[in-house]
Formats: sequence, C-alpha cells, structure tokens
Amino acid sequence: MYTHALVTKKLRAAVAGANGYAGMTAVHLLARHPGVELTQLTSRSYAGKPYSQVFPLLDLKGSFVPEPAPDGVEVIFSCLPHNVGATRVESWLEAGVRVVDMSADFRLREPSEYPKWYRQPHPVPALLEQAVFGLPELHEPELRGARLVAVPGCYSTASILALAPAVSAGLVGSDIVVDAKSGVSGAGRSLGLGVQFSEVNESLGAYAIEGHRHLAEIVQELSGLASPHPALRADLPTGWGGGLTFVPHLVPMTRGILATCYFDLKGSVGELQDAYREFYAGQPFARVVDKTPATKLTTHSNLCLVNVGAQGRKAVVTAALDNLLKGASGQGIECFNIAFGFDRTTALTGALQWP
Repeated sequence: MYTHALVTKKLRAAVAGANGYAGMTAVHLLARHPGVELTQLTSRSYAGKPYSQVFPLLDLKGSFVPEPAPDGVEVIFSCLPHNVGATRVESWLEAGVRVVDMSADFRLREPSEYPKWYRQPHPVPALLEQAVFGLPELHEPELRGARLVAVPGCYSTASILALAPAVSAGLVGSDIVVDAKSGVSGAGRSLGLGVQFSEVNESLGAYAIEGHRHLAEIVQELSGLASPHPALRADLPTGWGGGLTFVPHLVPMTRGILATCYFDLKGSVGELQDAYREFYAGQPFARVVDKTPATKLTTHSNLCLVNVGAQGRKAVVTAALDNLLKGASGQGIECFNIAFGFDRTTALTGALQWP
C-alpha cells in the first residue's frame, strides 16, 4: 500500500466526466494533491478542446478525450451520470485500475433495489459485493485498500451523519423524519427547467414526496448500525426499527445541504449529546457543534457540522455540509486518501471557489 511519507512517484489519475460539477470539483482537489498526477480528463461534450476551457485558473496542459483509457492510470474518478458508468467500471477494474465512483451505480448492496430506485436492473450486479460505501466515518477500515469505492449521495451523507450516533447507541425511540434542503448545484450542471434561475429564484419547494432515491442509502446504512452484522459491529445495541420519512427541498442557493432530523428520544439529551461526541471523536471532517449550523459555515469545505438538541422528548438533530465537497467529490478524495494510504485530510484543508 502507498503511504504519504514514502511516496516517491505520483499516482496517475483520470477523471471521467470532468466538466460536471462533481468532476470539476474533483479536478480542482486532485490538481493540488501532492501524491497525484492528473493524466486524463474526459468529457464527450468537450472532447478535443483544451483543459483551459473548463479550468482557466489551473495550470493543466492537455485536451479532453471522450473516454478514459485505463492504460497508464492507477485510479479513475468516475463522475459519469447514473446508469452510464457501471459497465465501464467493470472493464476498468479488469484492467487493474482502482475506481472511485461518484454516481449511484454501486451504493446499494442489493441488486433488487436498483429497478425500484433507478428504473432498470443493475448491469453488473456481481460488482456490488466489491464496492465499499464511501462514508469514512462508518467504513474507514473497509476503505483501506479498496478497489471500488461508491461515494454516497449528498443528502444521504448529511442524513446518515446526522443520525448514525443516535441509531448505533440505541437512543432512537420512534420512526425518524428527515427534512432536508439542498442548493441548486446538487442537481448537476446540465440544463433543466426545474433548475433555471427564473424557476428557483425566490422560491422554495419540496419534491420527490413519494421517496427520493437517497432514502435507500440512508435506510441501508442506518439499518446496518441498528442491526449490525456480527462480524462487523456486534457491540452495537439494537434500537431504531427502520421507519424513516425523508423529504428533500430545493433552495435558491448555489451549494449546501441542511438536514433536520426528528425522532422520539430514549434517554436524556445529555446522553444523546455524549453519544455524538464519542462517535465523532477524532474524526477530521465530522464535528459536533453547540449551535445549529448554517450551510454557509461549511461552504467550500469538507466539513459536516452536527448539532444535537431536543424539544421536550423529541430529539432535533441538524447537519450541514457542502454538497459538492463532503457531499460528493471532497468525500471521494477523502476515500481515495484512505484507500491509497495518504493522510485522510490531504488536499482537503483549503477552500475551493467554483462553482
């Protein structure tokens, strides 16, 4: 395994789908990573055009190619749309390349869940067993040396981090309600009526009331904490029963996620706060704060800020993060650092300004 202190040769990396928001963010982070050499950036719409057309402030030499070639690279960051990159990932892995996937193609462990949430069977279900869910606060040991990392969604990252300590400690006494809000960049860079300025400006609305696809990730991970696999987390008590309502909202801001979570509290508020502080002790990017966090506190950072409070016997836990960093590419780089033996914070401590 590579270690940050012993690296004498930079890892050669490619970013597939480098002109979308997740891809652009990944490129900006990797360009300042001391252990990485960016050797390929791919984009069908920008194929043949110089990198400077998308990254005018970065000193990157070369032109976009339509598809990544696994020859000559050691890791590919796949920022391709859902249901597009899965079959490509199979060939990359067969070529010996390790993959950090930013789409939803490998986040769910059960193949039967994909037709329900993504309207088609999974094209390579055998790979689901290899994929490691890329949430370091829960899966750091499995991420070490991982060949395929499935970076979770922005809503699911905020919601899971807001709820994991309570669920794992058995302090949830009812079904959970998650009220979550996202900036417009969470919808991606492609044009669409629902994200045009005149549609979202001075407006706030809920959507996917029947069930957002990130709900499946949240339930999967929290269920694993409530009823742990004996070989993994047998020490965790059984608490939460699995009922969860998740309602997302689109907010007229560029970036940010705020998840406010409600459940009946077992035990005292002090016990709940202690459980969160213990769960996140030593974690570089999950921080328990005394005041309810605003999204601006996390903007352009890889932090998730969590506050624990209550109204009577109803716990109220809020979590804020930047949807393009801790909610996407920042977390992808964090997982990459763990997988390849770099310090977990490498390239993640300075702010990014775009978009």
